[in-house]
Amino acid sequence: MDSPGYIILSRLSAQMRAQAVTAHNIANADTPGFRLSRPIQAEYPRLQRAVLPIPGGQRVGYAWDRATWRDDRPGPITRTGNPLDVAIEGEGFFALETPRGERYSRAGRFTIGADGRLVDHAGHPVLNEAGQPIAIGPNDTRVEIRGDGTILSENGPIGRLRVVRFADPQALRAEGDRLFDAAGQPPEPLARPSLIQGAVEGSNVQPVLELTRMLAELREFQLATQFLEREGERLSSVIERLLRRRN
Repeated sequence: MDSPGYIILSRLSAQMRAQAVTAHNIANADTPGFRLSRPIQAEYPRLQRAVLPIPGGQRVGYAWDRATWRDDRPGPITRTGNPLDVAIEGEGFFALETPRGERYSRAGRFTIGADGRLVDHAGHPVLNEAGQPIAIGPNDTRVEIRGDGTILSENGPIGRLRVVRFADPQALRAEGDRLFDAAGQPPEPLARPSLIQGAVEGSNVQPVLELTRMLAELREFQLATQFLEREGERLSSVIERLLRRRN
């Protein structure tokens, strides 16, 4: 296969990746705290082989799937009335204890686990300022979570949510749909977080926009496939003519 075929194959590969990212966004349109992603693609120029110093050698541009960019714009905040639901207004992440170590999330849909600890949807304990799981006693029936993260009940203070920030949020490594790994960055405690009790931050995905984007990417993939088919027909025609001349 010559350069045009390899170039269009690189484009098809990048386009498949773009469709996978968009499909992942659509699948998480209702996931609390989810951040949509966008593929970053560029041209990868490369010198044609075995052409220099022969005149006519030139660079060809392959599609390059460089990375994935995460949109860190906040999602809409919805009031739920559940006293254990907490939304972060502005920057910040909740700190969670997981089997892989401390992880961070914007999804503040919490519940009380069987052991009395405050946990997220997957059962990961929510951490306090000291990095310890928050325990809520059986007699703590009226839980209040203040804007600064302080947790109280009718029996007195319980603790304070650990809310942190990072110097470069783009460098965080996503794990699943709601968790982030610090990827070596030190978490910085947020001195004055802005929390809303009885509310949850939703996904920042706009489903209609993502569906439109998916259709556009599908059309681009189909056009690239048609080009590849025609390139294959062109090569077959060339080979057939060469064989006829030899005969």
